[in-house]
Amino acid sequence: MSSSFTYQFDTPTYKGTSTVPTGLFINGKFVEPVEKGTIEVLNPVNGKVITSVAAGTAADIDIAARAAKKAYKERWGLKVPGAQRGRMLNKLADLLQANADEFSALEALDVGKTFSMARNSDIPGSIAVLRYYAGWADKIQGKTIETNEKKLAYTRHEPIGVVGAIIPWNFPLTMLSWKIGPALAAGNAVILKPSELTPLTALRLCPLFVEAGFPDGVINIVNGYGSTAGQALSEHITVDKIAFTGSTLTGRKIMEAAAKTNLKKVTLELGGKSPSIIFDDVDLEQTVKWVSHGIFMNHGQACTAGSRIFVQAGIYDKFLKAFTEHALSLKVGDPFARDTYQGPQVSQTQFERIMGYIKSGKEDGATVHVGGERHGNEGYFIQPTIFTECKPNMKIVQEEIFGPVAAVIRFTTEEEAVEQANDTLYGLACSVFTKDIDRAIRVAHSIEAGTAWINCHNSTELSVPFGGFKQSGIGRELGEYALEHYTNVKAVHVNIGHRL
Repeated sequence: MSSSFTYQFDTPTYKGTSTVPTGLFINGKFVEPVEKGTIEVLNPVNGKVITSVAAGTAADIDIAARAAKKAYKERWGLKVPGAQRGRMLNKLADLLQANADEFSALEALDVGKTFSMARNSDIPGSIAVLRYYAGWADKIQGKTIETNEKKLAYTRHEPIGVVGAIIPWNFPLTMLSWKIGPALAAGNAVILKPSELTPLTALRLCPLFVEAGFPDGVINIVNGYGSTAGQALSEHITVDKIAFTGSTLTGRKIMEAAAKTNLKKVTLELGGKSPSIIFDDVDLEQTVKWVSHGIFMNHGQACTAGSRIFVQAGIYDKFLKAFTEHALSLKVGDPFARDTYQGPQVSQTQFERIMGYIKSGKEDGATVHVGGERHGNEGYFIQPTIFTECKPNMKIVQEEIFGPVAAVIRFTTEEEAVEQANDTLYGLACSVFTKDIDRAIRVAHSIEAGTAWINCHNSTELSVPFGGFKQSGIGRELGEYALEHYTNVKAVHVNIGHRL
């Protein structure tokens, strides 16, 4: 296996060359995996191999953990002032900004998302997150607590130590920034495992870590499968915390591994089955656009996808007509074409999973109103799909599909909508559409979800916390709230006069 591969882009939206290292980035340099395994990275447009990257296993995780621990103890953590850590994060953001087009192209290549989305959303968002936490690095503070005149009591917010991060394939660079931003700002060392499906941007970023000035061992990137490298990271006794984004099933396994080893801290951002509730009085044109963005953005491959769309009876027919027209207008095709809205799903496995749910919906008696079929003859493309006549017990209503598939459900009263919206194991997000602000806030407060959008959907802000209720996760990402999960609070009691 070569130590790097070079890809020549010649597309309508980007022309250029990208060279990506393919090894494991441990202790400041690229190394071969102990067991010499490889993982093929496929192009979801046609299913062909782009390249192969190193496959790390438990032995490589152990090497990375020892390197991270040594770096944390000797040349990172509180030994490096917060202002200096912030400068490194800002430098990394500068370097990413300077190479934004290349990173956008790599994201489009192995994820299948459109270049325009990567360039206008994913990459700028990642840069902004790095800058945001760069600003926090020298503002992580404890407090002095009044007790009595013979004691000084105060708290310190100290780094946890070594953080293991496991990220998904749908927003590779975005999720990387959400993990390393607060972790590094707080002074932790990091071992990050990207998805085996989409490792390219994480690997391309490694030389920029060095250029930004991060000491060797502070950031380690170990490619590998979840069942090997991911499990080893979750179980490793040197790892003090795991931050995971992915499925609820895998989240359970990570919690179990953490409990059985060193009881490491765990934050989980898991699945969702987000409801969008549309009342009769909405601005129909804007609502259709936001609801479409809610379900079809990133090909439906978003944990917050608004896949259950509850529409009040008085506007149901008008909404369905307009929503149908909008869905049919979305161009599916080449991610690098300027007018493409939806590229392929990320893999054959995901393609088959989504098509399986579409088949289930048909068999359960739901009506395919739009779509429901493969798009084209190669690659992993699926038509934007709208189901009607959906019942609460159907799999397409209860289970996370993670694809461009919407279930539209009619309701009559506010109480009915809230009850149906909460009839789920998940609680990640919801959206409410109405011109009645009293009702909007009342319903948003009634939905059991960590994020509630009013008259919008999939509209996150990096300074606002993000996370789920119920089986959608534990802890929060983004904003100041995320920092709480990357620090330990130490209480210090100083005796200044008490005598026994």
